[in-house]
Amino acid sequence: MLKHVLATCAALALTLHAPARADAPVAPATPAASAAPARYDAALAASLGADERGMRQYVLVILKTGPNKMAAGEARTKMFAGHFANMNKLAGEKKLVLAGPLDGTDGRRGIFVLNTPDLEAAKAWVATDPVIINGEMVAEYQKFYGSAALMMVNDVHAKIEKK
Repeated sequence: MLKHVLATCAALALTLHAPARADAPVAPATPAASAAPARYDAALAASLGADERGMRQYVLVILKTGPNKMAAGEARTKMFAGHFANMNKLAGEKKLVLAGPLDGTDGRRGIFVLNTPDLEAAKAWVATDPVIINGEMVAEYQKFYGSAALMMVNDVHAKIEKK
């Protein structure tokens, strides 16, 4: 957006300072805010569910330490293997847009960005995760308005992940 604003300002400055020719046609004035950038891809925007700002609604989930810390061992290893398998499943279904760990400050251990504006749908999807089922973590839900380009993260990630 900032690049677009700067480019528009630069073009306007050049237009205002360019010498006028008597025989030059005068273009009709159009508001810069209503014109789409030259690089705008309407088909891509539609495929990602983007609004006119290139944004869309999601649900942001904060995973926090829950009441049932599982001791180290085979059961905990299996639970976390299931957690990662569940994330991969949700990502494959285009439900999980983005996930990652946090540093643990104030018990915050990870995030999910889910491809829905519906809190109840998000809760149903997160309820399938073994860390939630076992009480290792609890989830907090917040509506989130962000770039529709986030929908491409998993496809791009698959191209850069080595293992």
